[in-house]
Amino acid sequence: MDQPVPAAKTVPRDPPKGAGRRDLAAALWRRKWRIAVLVLVLSGAGWGLLRWRAGPEVVVYPVVKAELVRAVVATGHVETPYRVSIGSQITGTVKEVLVEEGQAVRQGQPLIALDGTELDSAVVQAEGAVAQADARMRQLRELSRPAAEEAQKQARANLDNARTAFDRADKLAKSGAGTQAALDEATRALNVALTLSRTAELQVYTTSPGGSDYVIAETQLSQAKANLATAHARLGYATITAPRDGVLITRSVERGTVVQAGKTLLVLAPAGAIQLVVQIDEKNLRLLQPGQDAIASADAYPDQRFPARLTYINPSVDITRASVEVKLTVPDPPAYLRQDMTVSVDIAVDRRPDAVVVPARTVHAPASAAPFVLVVREGRAREQKVRLGLWAGDQVQVLEGLTPGEEVLPVASGVRAGQRIRPVLR
Repeated sequence: MDQPVPAAKTVPRDPPKGAGRRDLAAALWRRKWRIAVLVLVLSGAGWGLLRWRAGPEVVVYPVVKAELVRAVVATGHVETPYRVSIGSQITGTVKEVLVEEGQAVRQGQPLIALDGTELDSAVVQAEGAVAQADARMRQLRELSRPAAEEAQKQARANLDNARTAFDRADKLAKSGAGTQAALDEATRALNVALTLSRTAELQVYTTSPGGSDYVIAETQLSQAKANLATAHARLGYATITAPRDGVLITRSVERGTVVQAGKTLLVLAPAGAIQLVVQIDEKNLRLLQPGQDAIASADAYPDQRFPARLTYINPSVDITRASVEVKLTVPDPPAYLRQDMTVSVDIAVDRRPDAVVVPARTVHAPASAAPFVLVVREGRAREQKVRLGLWAGDQVQVLEGLTPGEEVLPVASGVRAGQRIRPVLR
């Protein structure tokens, strides 16, 4: 019978050298870790408790003193106070167009040249008529009048002789020494001499200044000179010039075009004053007055603003747009402004210097009879009734209830009156 085999004995072995030190160090590290975690937990809980007791962080706005300006905002366009339509004063064919659209021109600068062939001929004919009339006047002064004066002298001499002969014949007839036939002949000769003398006097008068021949010749010369001036003027119309300094904003003519008198060929925007024409909502009409200051900017240059002044309010309302047209003068227009350029305008309709101002978003029940704000006092939000003044965009004037330097909470913060808060200045 087999004998049981005795179990092998386990002989205890000594731990490795240094194992006990490592276990001790690990235990100490775990203890420090637990202590650190406990400290952090307690610190977080304490910090959370402090935050809870101090209240949430809330953005606040300072109450400030500043100039408050209420403005009416509108859009419009640039234009000159008036535009000059340039056309031809005569019918003719365009020989040359000397300018381009958008070009700056000076007063008197040629713009369009018309064919002037017929006009040149008319000037030559008028000059000939003037020369002829002038020759007629010279003929009167140099020939006709001197000849008439000589004829008058001769007629007077003949008249004297005829009177002497008549007197002698009359004496002889009365004394019986002469015949009646001789007296009749002397009488006839005297009458002829008188007639010739009167004719000579009239001839001298008509050729003298004021006489009919002289007046006729003088009138013909004046008419000829007037016709020459007209011909020169019409020839001048063949060159259309700029009536004043400005910029050509429209051109509707080309070389070879037959133009009619009075038809607009070019449109000139005169240099100098610029005005802004804008449409204002009729509900703001009561706020507008001539002389109000404004700030404008062109949409193409939004960062460059320039001053303007309200100078005109249209007396009628555009029923289709429920708006009123107003015009603003720009005393010192920027060089970049162009005709019909779109502009934005802020018209200052009310101004309050040194006003106590808060953001409109901080006012509770602004439309009620008792508006109020939440103001930070001793770490809590306190309700403060206020009396409001001017509203200007997102700013409002406070007439009573607040002083500059205080801090107010926005309505959207959701804070209740009396609640602790930690203000964060915006």
